[in-house]
Amino acid sequence: MSIAPKQSIGLVSLVVREYDEAIQFFLNRLGFQLIEDKYVPEQNKRWVVVAPPGSTTHVLLAKAVGDEQISRIGNQTGGRVFLFLYTDNFERDYRKFVDAGIEFVRPPKTEPYGTVAVFKDLYGNLWDLLEPATHHANPTKAT
Repeated sequence: MSIAPKQSIGLVSLVVREYDEAIQFFLNRLGFQLIEDKYVPEQNKRWVVVAPPGSTTHVLLAKAVGDEQISRIGNQTGGRVFLFLYTDNFERDYRKFVDAGIEFVRPPKTEPYGTVAVFKDLYGNLWDLLEPATHHANPTKAT
């Protein structure tokens, strides 16, 4: 009997215009935590990682370099929802985000897989704020 490897996604890269404006947005408006912010001299860039409190998956804020990467800022997935921010209390986080001036492009809706609303980050990438119908369950339908 072979043992299946244990794997998980640790980081997701998000192309950003500037490190500091992205850090401020994620910390001050979404309530994320700064996990790491280090200068990498050999690459002349910063290694900036943020995450929601308690999350094991983190977001690497990657400053765009060159025209191709710059063209992807705010549209990394061609207009589809890009990231899914799970919550254990939709109403609490929705209100907090609205109060912080986060732009919601689709209002809250109850679906079989949970309560969801779509918002934009500071660059225009689309995110689902989602409280799954059963915590720890994966939604059966993507936005």
